[in-house]
Amino acid sequence: MNILMVSLGCDKNLCDSEAMLGLLRDNKYNITNEESEADVVIVNTCSFIHDAMEESVNTVLEMAELKKERLKYLIVTGCLAQRFKDEIFDEIPEVDACIGTTSFDKIIHVIEALENSDNNKSKVSVYDELDRLATVDSNRVITSGTFMGYLKIAEGCNKYCTYCVIPHIRGRYRSVPMEKLVKEATYMASQGIKELILVAQETTCYGIDLYGKKSLPKLVSELAKIEGIEWIRLMYCYPEEIDEELIDLFASEKKLCKYIDMPLQHSEDNILHRMGRKTDKESIKNVISKLRSKVPDIAIRTSLITGFPGETVEDHERLLEFIDEMELDRIGVFTYSREEGTPAAEFADQVSVDLANVWRDEIMELQQEVSYDKNQELIGKIMDVIVEGYSPDDDIYVGRTYRDAPNVDGLVFINCDYELMSGTIVKVKIDEAGPYDLIGGVVD
Repeated sequence: MNILMVSLGCDKNLCDSEAMLGLLRDNKYNITNEESEADVVIVNTCSFIHDAMEESVNTVLEMAELKKERLKYLIVTGCLAQRFKDEIFDEIPEVDACIGTTSFDKIIHVIEALENSDNNKSKVSVYDELDRLATVDSNRVITSGTFMGYLKIAEGCNKYCTYCVIPHIRGRYRSVPMEKLVKEATYMASQGIKELILVAQETTCYGIDLYGKKSLPKLVSELAKIEGIEWIRLMYCYPEEIDEELIDLFASEKKLCKYIDMPLQHSEDNILHRMGRKTDKESIKNVISKLRSKVPDIAIRTSLITGFPGETVEDHERLLEFIDEMELDRIGVFTYSREEGTPAAEFADQVSVDLANVWRDEIMELQQEVSYDKNQELIGKIMDVIVEGYSPDDDIYVGRTYRDAPNVDGLVFINCDYELMSGTIVKVKIDEAGPYDLIGGVVD
């Protein structure tokens, strides 16, 4: 039986997809990347915000048409399956099975149940308690196709921000035991992974539930001992949880990239309070100051939301002032998505989508100037760059510095008159810089 996995949404979802693929492989199912060869399609969905949910629904509908023609089974997993478990079978009758967010490790059981059902017409659904932590002993099938891989260190979230559905569809925060993560990362290194990217809804709270204290620094130190792992990157570190121990680790651990993804969402206290965020503007400034003081060359990335209910023109202008003052290295901006079932969806003072889009564009225009100026400072410097590939049309290699997370940040275009192997880390002298990307040549 040939099985196609369609993984949508975030990198955390991708980790679940790769875990399911490992189970399928170990149970002698054939994995295909070709839609035309598939007997079974598994769609691992996202429903974090409206656009992601729309993509998931459209993908399932597309696969439903394929089911009418020739597919044996269509299985829906992930956040959409969890969030709308009572509606999917009714709305899309071609779906044969739904699996909740905490039950993806039961994929083999689901396929076997479908195979054993009467005339293959019975629907199968598996939904465990939201606070369960799915466990997979099989090694993942790494699908990145490069020399980087994601390591999901925890599931769920305890923050309950007023705009976010994640705690309701992923459960409360549960850390993955450290020994399991070290084992998984060791396997990933054996498969050629050189850059390990740690992800969770929030990485900075890792270990509190298991070990009684924040244990991210300890985890990073253990992962850094793994032969073959050369870069470790931290994503989704909430500012209120960044402490002195973690900051010191950035300064001391050579394998830990001097890069931090720190979701802020806004700068103004009244908006942060309405969002349910557990910090304020002054605390955010203090964290940024401490990071830059102890780790002068650290790259700080954040995400912001425009058009949150109650945001005023004055709030937006003060956010622009904050961006101009702080000069963060990377910013991603999202317009507020009004999600059913969240407190913010019921707030009275909703902001128009058109205005939220205007504010987003103004932020990105300002940030483009900030990024350009900061990249200009890199001209003439020699930087380590991990090679990701080669563009034959332009006769140039492509890679990333420690300042650039894959798929969200910039690239380095590398001139070299001899062959570079993907996955190698080379010294590159930066010759040109734009707002996002750099151009340079290899230094022997």
